[in-house]
Amino acid sequence: MAELNYQEEGKRVLTAFYGTLSALRLYPVENDTVQQALDELQRAVGRVVDHEGGAEVRVVGDFFFLNETRLRLDLSNFATFGSFARSLQDHGIGAVEIAPGVQREEWAPFVAMLLRNPDPDDPFGAFEQRMAGSPVRHLFLRPEQDVEEPAEDEESLTAAKRTYAQSVQVAKDVLGDVRLGKAVNVRKVKRAVQGIVDQVLSSETSMVTMTTLRDFDEYTFTHCVNVCIFSVVMGQRLGLEKMQLYELGLGALFHDIGKQRIDYDIINKPSGLTDQEWAELKEHATEGLLVLFQMHGFADVPYRQMLMAYEHHMKVDLSGYPTNKRERDPTLFSRIVAVADGFDAGTSVRSYQHKPWPPDAVLKEMRDNPKRGFDPLLVKALITATGVYPIGTLCILDTHEMAVVSRVNDDPDFAHRPTVKIISDAVGVPLQEPRTLDLSAADPETGQPVRSIIKTTDPQKYGIRVSDYLT
Repeated sequence: MAELNYQEEGKRVLTAFYGTLSALRLYPVENDTVQQALDELQRAVGRVVDHEGGAEVRVVGDFFFLNETRLRLDLSNFATFGSFARSLQDHGIGAVEIAPGVQREEWAPFVAMLLRNPDPDDPFGAFEQRMAGSPVRHLFLRPEQDVEEPAEDEESLTAAKRTYAQSVQVAKDVLGDVRLGKAVNVRKVKRAVQGIVDQVLSSETSMVTMTTLRDFDEYTFTHCVNVCIFSVVMGQRLGLEKMQLYELGLGALFHDIGKQRIDYDIINKPSGLTDQEWAELKEHATEGLLVLFQMHGFADVPYRQMLMAYEHHMKVDLSGYPTNKRERDPTLFSRIVAVADGFDAGTSVRSYQHKPWPPDAVLKEMRDNPKRGFDPLLVKALITATGVYPIGTLCILDTHEMAVVSRVNDDPDFAHRPTVKIISDAVGVPLQEPRTLDLSAADPETGQPVRSIIKTTDPQKYGIRVSDYLT
């Protein structure tokens, strides 16, 4: 029997659970939509049960497990499956075990019970009592307190993913409101930035890991959040105080807001721009300043944020845009945002950039090519934070295994030896479960490193989404 792909099958099971919950919330059980959802749930669960002799769906915080495998959820389905997690948690349920022989007729009453309001005194006990009086015979529950808590780094990752998903949604709402000419909820934006700053200060690595959740369809919004994260990370390395980090993060999140005043077809044009289109696109910096100047909800005029929107493409020698008639020095915050913007843009798939550069190559170009116009000291600050091989870099080891960088080495002498997750063997066969390895660790017999990176490569070339191995 072929080996089960737990990641794919697990996502099908979660999708089927969510679909059935949604259908029963809206329609009676006899409705065709509900019946189709029940069919899909039985099929999805049945595949796992038949193959493995049983199945267990376990939820710990925002993490899902199918049997013993943690499911890797991306940004697009994190919020969706989170609602299923809350349905279980509301009733004090930590795990659902599905035994062989489960019947299609058992799912409707079980899901209907999940949709009921939990008992305020004993949610789990009351749920089990209702189960005992129902036709459900092959489903068994474990309470939350009996489910193992996630490790500390997994808790940090959960909190970071929640903060990231919320911030992307805020960016989407804000930019959409600006394009439609509606009032922006500045308070919501401030809360999102505060969340990012707090998360960077408590777990910088987890928050940087979130920047690998790049989604082409959501690029405009994830880019704003990523630039905010990288800017705050750099600001922290430069010794900025928390309030300064908040001011910096707010401007970073708003840095491209002027693009909402530019023709949508120009922003998303997949080919090169004409001179006229390029001239119009460059106006987004000035438009950003004007949008922020006119925005209500700030206690004071947001001068720092206006300057970040206006100056982040000027370059240190002022050869960028907008052009200046007199000498000026772009502010420190604007130069930080410029570096963060350049790094995230260079490593992302965009409408006109189908093959992004590897992160280490982007850093090298930013550091070594003065024509790019970045402040070299700030590029060095970014490299200090991300390492020579930033989190999410796909690399080839000297054993010909393929690995994804998962953690930067804080020791500057070993910046070229990060922690990686090995994802395939020497002949390219994917591993069922990635293996974590610290490349700075030495072989006890030889004293030499057990593995070394020989080159980095493009994940798209191999059809790999690096965030699957990190989040």
